[in-house]
Amino acid sequence: MKVSIPLAGSDPTKVSGFQDEFFKKIQSRFGIIVSMRNDYIHLKGEEKKVKAAEKVVRSRLNNEEYDIEGAVIGEKKRSTHSGVSISTPKRLIKAKSSGQSEYIKSIDRHDIVVSIGPAGTGKTYLAVAKAVSFLMEKKVERLILTRPAVEAGESLGFLPGAIEEKVDPYLRPLYDALNDFLPYDRIRRYLEMKTIEVAPLAYMRGRTLNDAFIILDEAQNTTGMQMKMFLTRMGWRSKVVVTGDITQVDLPPNVFSGLIEIQHLLKNINGIEFIYLSEKDVVRHNLVQKIIKAYEAKNTT
Repeated sequence: MKVSIPLAGSDPTKVSGFQDEFFKKIQSRFGIIVSMRNDYIHLKGEEKKVKAAEKVVRSRLNNEEYDIEGAVIGEKKRSTHSGVSISTPKRLIKAKSSGQSEYIKSIDRHDIVVSIGPAGTGKTYLAVAKAVSFLMEKKVERLILTRPAVEAGESLGFLPGAIEEKVDPYLRPLYDALNDFLPYDRIRRYLEMKTIEVAPLAYMRGRTLNDAFIILDEAQNTTGMQMKMFLTRMGWRSKVVVTGDITQVDLPPNVFSGLIEIQHLLKNINGIEFIYLSEKDVVRHNLVQKIIKAYEAKNTT
């Protein structure tokens, strides 16, 4: 088996190590042939050994920690979540599970990340924290936070009050997350300047969002057409995070969830990463984990 891994802008000398030390260790540990040419690292040998070595090489390219000598051939040695964190003006957020750790690192590595999991796993919280950190580091110029305004298709007409009053309850969790990471006066200033925008999903139509960190929350309640509309808003130098819980779809029975659909439709596209969180990643009260397990057991019987 032969695998070619693109350097993707990495410094070849830093990857190979002094006098190709890293490549020599890979060859010795896995018993394969390693070479580098034309901006690719080439691995050749038995399939299981090549696949195991590929994971170690890719981890080095992504600046992750791996124990080469302790790596199991054919099986990735999972890194712990310790040390993976997000810095924001109000607090430092640390990953509390291996799933959260992978989620945070995936946002750095991919332009579109889809996070699927139950309540309490930090899907929205970590996405907003990461968005704030990107804004503070000037990696993006603005943040766009959006949700389907009403679970069953954004039908706001029957609700009393102006449009802002109608949608506020559905967007409130996004404001709550922002308040954890930014001082109130800064949030208010950013909202006035449109540096941060919190809006119903319907407001995204017809726009192209460049230089932005864009979050779609509660994505299980989008239709297929809404999901397509949202994903195609993405512009240059932008980052998109989609979050949702496919066990809590509130759409009418005859309407298929756009979040469920893209798991199959987009799973093989490079640059799009799907992260699945579970009850093991729940960081709320320990009873929440037990409640989720109980409902999962009910759904499988």
